[in-house]
Amino acid sequence: MTKCKRGRALAALCAILMLAGCAAGERPLATAVPEQTPGVVLSPAQAGKPQIPKKLELNEDGEPLLDVYDVKRSQVVSMPIEEYVCGVLAGEMRGDWPLEALKAQAILARTFVLKFIQEKESRYPGADISTDIEEAQAYEPAAVNERIEQAVEETRGLVLSSGGELPYAWFHAHSGGQTALAEEGLDYKDGEPPYTRSVAGMEDDNADEEAAQWEASFPAAQVLKAAQQTGASGNQLTEISVAERGESGRATRLSVNGKAVSAAAFRIALGSTEMRSTLIDSITFSDGRVVISGRGYGHGVGMSQWGAYAMAQDGEQAQDIVLHYFQNVEIVPLW
Repeated sequence: MTKCKRGRALAALCAILMLAGCAAGERPLATAVPEQTPGVVLSPAQAGKPQIPKKLELNEDGEPLLDVYDVKRSQVVSMPIEEYVCGVLAGEMRGDWPLEALKAQAILARTFVLKFIQEKESRYPGADISTDIEEAQAYEPAAVNERIEQAVEETRGLVLSSGGELPYAWFHAHSGGQTALAEEGLDYKDGEPPYTRSVAGMEDDNADEEAAQWEASFPAAQVLKAAQQTGASGNQLTEISVAERGESGRATRLSVNGKAVSAAAFRIALGSTEMRSTLIDSITFSDGRVVISGRGYGHGVGMSQWGAYAMAQDGEQAQDIVLHYFQNVEIVPLW
């Protein structure tokens, strides 16, 4: 039985035994965790590897258990982390993709959730993390298939480690040809992490056309509102252009009514599924509308999912795919 199926079986058993004490919100098979460094619990592996957040209990296999707020069900659901990763993988990649691409995504998804719990509080009370895409990762448990379960099982417990710490496991759909540093693609303010780098995205012609290249048209009022949210001023839009670009060619600053604003923040305010990246080829403003065209889909930092697809199709293994997009990291088991 795979970990995904085993997790669902445990959830069903919990429901059956509710009157016997396995009430909603409790984690089945939880074991006592010995006291360690304040704020964290050492994983079953040696010190020096990333550490599992102390707030997470472990089941009998040493696997962390999560309280996940399920947006569709409007409730907190308890599950083993590998079951959660199955749902994330099904939400982030198609189940018919090459196995090694799915495995690479599973490693990043597992790292992402642990880093989130280590540093943040969910916006949903009583939850470690949620299925809200605005807070965390996509989640589609109904789309889990045997291929996804295999990818999760074959990477069980594997996460990225940067000097013994969990890194931000950033990923995006399509780089437009070149990935970005965090300061460029995300307007990251805490100094460039040692594990990010700008490299060839590795995408090929199999990528969706809408991910590789895009064009979107916006009313001037919508553009002005987004610009005002990111620091611009004025009661009407008079001009918009690229003011600065980064190493990968992405816009880092836009000029709106003569005011420089963060391109990354502007994209989010305007709508990241329409303005699909900051790798902008052109911006035109006429007849009350702004037309923006560009390449790629997402912030461009970390792993390109379509690049992972192409690399896996070419025979690359999951670890080689991940290590192409990140530097100064190792892939290590935590359980």
